[in-house]
Amino acid sequence: MWFKNLYFFAFTRPFEWSEEDLEKHLAEHLFTPCGSTEQSHFGWVNALGKQGSTIVHSVNGNHLLCARKEEKILPAPVVKDQLEAKIALLETEQSRKATKKEKEQFKEDIIFELLPRAFSRVTDTHAYISPADNLIVINTSSRSKAEDFLALLRKVLGTLPVMGLSPEKAPDEIMTDWLIEQNLGANFQLGMEAEFHALGDDGAIVRVKNQDLTCDEIKSHLDADKYVVKIALEWDESLSFILCDDLAIKRLKFYDVLQEQNDDIDSDDAIARLDADFALMAGELNRFISDILAEFSLKASDCLED
Repeated sequence: MWFKNLYFFAFTRPFEWSEEDLEKHLAEHLFTPCGSTEQSHFGWVNALGKQGSTIVHSVNGNHLLCARKEEKILPAPVVKDQLEAKIALLETEQSRKATKKEKEQFKEDIIFELLPRAFSRVTDTHAYISPADNLIVINTSSRSKAEDFLALLRKVLGTLPVMGLSPEKAPDEIMTDWLIEQNLGANFQLGMEAEFHALGDDGAIVRVKNQDLTCDEIKSHLDADKYVVKIALEWDESLSFILCDDLAIKRLKFYDVLQEQNDDIDSDDAIARLDADFALMAGELNRFISDILAEFSLKASDCLED
């Protein structure tokens, strides 16, 4: 239940779907396993997994969702070898080069033949919607998977007016200023890891780990016009994370002191524990994201259209 990576987006119009409306629309696009000749399937499953019974699980106004994707795994070398064999056979038998259309048809035929024997990879992506905070928060380290999640939600709702948040000043400049000017907000503390890039496509890249980010060695990189693109931070004595220059959050870790707040819940009541963990996590993440955005002079509510 505890999210490990975050991509978050702001709504450009108020999110006014109720829990009941969400449940109804998502139920029309439930996940079903791939058929023998199908390459992938994407749909909704119970938000709390096997323990749950609803697609949408809402606590304190936050709506938890889970999208499941199944993909058939076809090793590229196997497809390539069989394709080359078919092309070679045609060219030998007919004494001519295979056309582009023939090569494409060969590849389609090979994939169709291999799919029934292919292994499947199944992944779940959780996210929650916070209408009060004007946010949708997705638990993934991949921007493309976040976009896929949004696309699926948009498909079932018919519309999903969201946008990424981008400050007027480049994020890498702001993150670099935190080290140069020591002006990071009071709720944040520097970690001991960062990545620096010099200007230009061929510029130097420096990664440091277990390093005091205020030391002279780091200062020398900053003096050489290198910019921070990733930085380890801690927030409000509750969690640690890596912040990237696209505002993605990686390697999010909630401290034990926070997670242990629900330890008094009966361990045999899985639903109650999941419910309490989600309520606690979402509440903390909403505060955390608000603080992160404030460091970039941003507010999710500012994205709402007049």
